Amino acid sequence: MFVSGWELKMGKTNYFKHKIFVITIIVFISLLIFNVTSPNTNKSIPTPRGPPPVCPSTISDQAITPLKNTKHFLVSAFMDQRRNGFDIRIIGMFRRDSIQPLHCLFCCAGRLGETTPTTVLVHSDHFGFPFAATDVMCRIPQNCDPTHVTLLTQPRADQKSNPTWIPIRNKKTSGKYEEKMNFTVCISNLFGDYNNVLQFAQTLEMYRLLGVNRVVIYKTSCGPDLDRLLQSYIQEGFVEIVPWPIHKHMNPSRGWRLSKHGGDIQYFGQLTTLNECIYRSMERSRYVLLNDIDEIIMPYQHSNLMSLMDTLQQQHPKVGVFLIENHIFPKKHFEPSGRFHLPQWSGVPGVNILEHIYREDPDRTIYHPHKIIVQPRMVEQTSVHSVLKYFGQQFKVPLEVCRIIHVRVPLRGSLTLEQLNVDKRLWDFQEKLIPNVDKVLKKVGMLTSEILRR
Repeated sequence: MFVSGWELKMGKTNYFKHKIFVITIIVFISLLIFNVTSPNTNKSIPTPRGPPPVCPSTISDQAITPLKNTKHFLVSAFMDQRRNGFDIRIIGMFRRDSIQPLHCLFCCAGRLGETTPTTVLVHSDHFGFPFAATDVMCRIPQNCDPTHVTLLTQPRADQKSNPTWIPIRNKKTSGKYEEKMNFTVCISNLFGDYNNVLQFAQTLEMYRLLGVNRVVIYKTSCGPDLDRLLQSYIQEGFVEIVPWPIHKHMNPSRGWRLSKHGGDIQYFGQLTTLNECIYRSMERSRYVLLNDIDEIIMPYQHSNLMSLMDTLQQQHPKVGVFLIENHIFPKKHFEPSGRFHLPQWSGVPGVNILEHIYREDPDRTIYHPHKIIVQPRMVEQTSVHSVLKYFGQQFKVPLEVCRIIHVRVPLRGSLTLEQLNVDKRLWDFQEKLIPNVDKVLKKVGMLTSEILRR
């Protein structure tokens, strides 16, 4: 049969069209099968949201933080590598009959770190009260730059738990030099309706003349006039207040004798606050003075505390704890001339320490307390009248060199005026002290002349 060229050409064209059609169908079916059987990536992979939040979710901004699942309270945490095997010291108030194994959990620059075991050190001075000042020591895990720490009762963190973190203080900052203050005074504790404004102002201004840079006060409460004066000192940076609402967590005692005063912890947690203040001041103050709000540690052979300590340190280079004997100036005996019974202070509540120049001799047949000046880096644990654990040596400063001026009710009430010693050391500072006290009282509107002009 004869086939023309045109028919042959059309046959080849139809053949190729058919072949292309078949291939298209096959590709279409293959794509359909692939889409049906393959997973939908848009549905199976969630939109990235970043890593889940780790630590810290809750950071305590309180001075007293309850520790979950215990009867204990945390106060603050500090970097402390003075003892081999330890990096962190957590200061707290622990119930002594409920001590249990604990574990440090760290927040390492935003990520959750490992836990490390702890050593719990209950301070030996607790006067028999249920709660005591307590140190918890632990190590930092490897490859961790810690910013916060907490304690767990289990060796592993529970995913459901929401721990409360406390910041780690006293961390060295690379490349940044911070000049230290010379002297910090630690006052504990301010509570009740204490409103002794005049003595408080005189004492703080006296410390300023002696070279003190800052006064740290742990405050539960005080009277309204004293609170107004405190706010003025806070604004100028001379006083640092640490809120201390211990009454919201336990029943604090108003004394140190459990049988007489009762309560859960000695004297509103005084031992805890004194230790906390030492560590708070460790990297920022050369010396720390531990005394009460109505006491002045007074040099008798030097014009200020710096010259006193320079002399003592030169004579005793290995000493880090200096004990200063307490001397009572009974407030019931007044200087007879009345030269410092100043009219502008007549409306200010409190005691005028310049009017009390008669000093008791201590009864040395019984225990007589001291207060303390320390180099904070040489102290581990302190009590009120002595240091419990320290590096180096301690030294009792002779009375003729330095003693405490403590204007209060008499300790030896049976002594007559003739049996007391005349001590006018405070008068050596009166030319500067009186106008400085006037200035601060005028600033808060408490001078009598200021009130009368209104």
